[in-house]
Amino acid sequence: MAIRIAPSLLSADFTDIAGELRKISTADWAHVDIMDNHFVPNLTFGTPMVEAMARVSPLPLDCHLMIDEVDRWALDYAAAGAGSVTIHAESSAAPVRTARALREAGARAGLAVRPATAIESYLDLLPEFDMLLIMTVEPGFGGQPFLDVCLPKVRRARDAVRAAGLDVWVQVDGGVSTQTIERCAQAGADMFVAGSAVYGAPDAAEAIEELRLLAGQHSDARTAAAPPRA
Repeated sequence: MAIRIAPSLLSADFTDIAGELRKISTADWAHVDIMDNHFVPNLTFGTPMVEAMARVSPLPLDCHLMIDEVDRWALDYAAAGAGSVTIHAESSAAPVRTARALREAGARAGLAVRPATAIESYLDLLPEFDMLLIMTVEPGFGGQPFLDVCLPKVRRARDAVRAAGLDVWVQVDGGVSTQTIERCAQAGADMFVAGSAVYGAPDAAEAIEELRLLAGQHSDARTAAAPPRA
């Protein structure tokens, strides 16, 4: 199972985004949290900032949309240069239609669920998506403590992906650190969003490598990579 590390720019220095992106160039993706102060009580980036990041980022952008009316706005982020756009199940009235539109636009399509949202209602939709994001904190702010109660949901997600023979990534976001990433990997996650664990470290590149090694050593041995989707 390939391990992917996606440092969250929510923990970066917003006055030097280009420099902060260069710090994480050894990662796999740059995670961009889009918040509208409605779906979650915080306000961050919009499409102009994503366009600017895309011009200077050494990594593809993984945009996580924590916004109301997500079906209306998701394609704008693909057009702005995001390589992956994740919509929240709780905000989407038409997740399949939006996912198909994102993929037609050339972006990966992700589906996110909050800690209290059950995934069972969405498992039949997995073939329409490239990634399932299990939130391991309440969305809205970085630096929150990891919620171990979400790990069984990660296991159920991985089991469903494997049973269906799909190449769908299972991402965890929230409280991911050297103390928690092993448990996430054991549960079946293969993409890890880490904010303060990377940007709060003395050396971001060393922090990324340590997280990658810990996840790789403790990844779920049951999760052999599925064949690519045709």
